[in-house]
Amino acid sequence: MKSLIVFFLVILVFSNSSFAQNTPPRVYHTSFEKISDFDGFYIVPQKYEDKTFHEQSSNRVRSGAFSHKGVILGQKQPSTRFTNNNHRGYPTIQLYKSKGGAFKTPAKIEFWVWLDMDLKKGEWFSFATIDHSKSNRWDPVLVNLSDDGFVHLMHVPTNGKALYDFQTKKIKFPMRQWVKLSIEIHFDKKTGYAKVWQNNKLVSSAQVRTGNGFLTQAHFGLYAPPSLSSGVVYNDDLTIKEIRRK
Repeated sequence: MKSLIVFFLVILVFSNSSFAQNTPPRVYHTSFEKISDFDGFYIVPQKYEDKTFHEQSSNRVRSGAFSHKGVILGQKQPSTRFTNNNHRGYPTIQLYKSKGGAFKTPAKIEFWVWLDMDLKKGEWFSFATIDHSKSNRWDPVLVNLSDDGFVHLMHVPTNGKALYDFQTKKIKFPMRQWVKLSIEIHFDKKTGYAKVWQNNKLVSSAQVRTGNGFLTQAHFGLYAPPSLSSGVVYNDDLTIKEIRRK
């Protein structure tokens, strides 16, 4: 009897493993043609009076009829210990709320961005915020642009830190043209990592020591400090895909 139970357990494990291997990697894609792509997800409210605005736009597109546009209309009050006054204009992609739940990592993210932003000393712009939690208080990895013009990871290997395995000081980010950013992310407390490519050239890589193997939520668009008084960003052709290792 015991041998029969063991036999069926082995068959069950093998079947589950085989099913997982044969299941296609999950993919989320939007080119911002339909607002319904973000149904059920949080979208930052549009606020002209709050010096920040975002919308589906036909002003500048890479493909299709629309892109996502974020605009800074004026300087805001500085952030405090209790209030985050950063410029925020984006839809979130809350994968954990979608059918099938959070994506397994490693995962690959690819999107196109057109940016016109004048960063002064100490200022930054954030292209992507990528998280492993389901909380409103995120614990993310960021992909930022520094005041000296380089794309870099932030909050690596853990929150508040910026320790890199590699960081370019040669490949600057070009303004006022479409640029492809590619990110590979693996959330794991022991073996996690993040890598960023700009137009297929590696610009930043680091270890990640948070999470448990899942990508839960992310946002792309407008995220910048309150000191900025003007600027515009467009995003288009965004894809998030699970990576299956053989």
